[in-house]
Amino acid sequence: MTILVTGGAGFIGGNFVLDWVAQSSEPVINLDKLTYAGNLDSLSSLEGNPQHFFVHGDIADTALVKRLLQEHQPRAVINFAAESHVDRSIHGPEDFIQTNIVGTFRLLEEVRAYWKGLQGQAADDFRFLHVSTDEVYGSLAADAPAFTEEHRYEPNSPYSASKAASDHLVRSYHHTYGLPVLTTNCSNNYGPYHFPEKLIPLMIVNALAGKALPVYGDGQQVRDWLYVKDHCSAIRRVLEAGKVGEVYNVGGWNEKPNLEIVERVCTLLDELRPRVDGQSYISQRTFVTDRPGHDRRYAIDARKLERELGWKPAETFETGIRKTVQWYLDNQEWVDNVLSGNYRDWVAQNYEGRAV
Repeated sequence: MTILVTGGAGFIGGNFVLDWVAQSSEPVINLDKLTYAGNLDSLSSLEGNPQHFFVHGDIADTALVKRLLQEHQPRAVINFAAESHVDRSIHGPEDFIQTNIVGTFRLLEEVRAYWKGLQGQAADDFRFLHVSTDEVYGSLAADAPAFTEEHRYEPNSPYSASKAASDHLVRSYHHTYGLPVLTTNCSNNYGPYHFPEKLIPLMIVNALAGKALPVYGDGQQVRDWLYVKDHCSAIRRVLEAGKVGEVYNVGGWNEKPNLEIVERVCTLLDELRPRVDGQSYISQRTFVTDRPGHDRRYAIDARKLERELGWKPAETFETGIRKTVQWYLDNQEWVDNVLSGNYRDWVAQNYEGRAV
């Protein structure tokens, strides 16, 4: 038995692969394009491990995907591959259309053809699990109930629109062709190996470097925060027992405004790695012009996943954020390796032009 993971060198996919190998003897084929956020350093502990087979390639490469499916005969495909940063989608939406929509379509086509060739129990047991986001649901008012699986799609950025399109494609391949699919929509992830363009790792990296901590607008945008290893355990559970054709929302039950997140990171850094001048890292906080079309609030209602499959997050925000900050302090070499010229160019493009 084998699984095929796409995007398995990225943040969530990489954590999933690491946890899978640690908890299962089943081999994993890892297909990743290695764009800016794909990082083989995150998988260095698996070097030489015969259970992990890495392939550098694109989900839109139909010949490659077909070959991998035929050679390895996976019982499941878990699709993490995506362009996933809202700010990058605002600056350059085409990459998001190509990967999230065209790439998902081409992957589905090859998976459908492969599945149709399976016989008996192998065909019955096969699953295609598509990993998506709560951003497809749009923005919530402050007093609105959290997103359930029945919430209408209202994407507000090129990123979330492209992911919504991919979700719809996955749904259509189940209802039209019978492909046994599962979809998960998660809230904001955080944890080890997170590329430092997203809020939490950006705050940690900038704080330690003595740089400004840029907060969009008034900092009161609310997100539900999910520790990445909890997300990985939820995906394993959905793959194991999820009902074909169903959608499962995955959340951490941790709704917090961005400003509170920044303050908590600074408090932990003050404790774990104090500044030499004795000042708090919060003094580096700077409010900057907000992101265009910035959604005000996301919140996930994960009761269906708990009720039907018995899953709940193991980490509170307090335990998860402490583990995350400590991981970045303990893995400075990994951080230094990702802070390349391309990363510096992106930070300059996205932040230096914003008014304070």
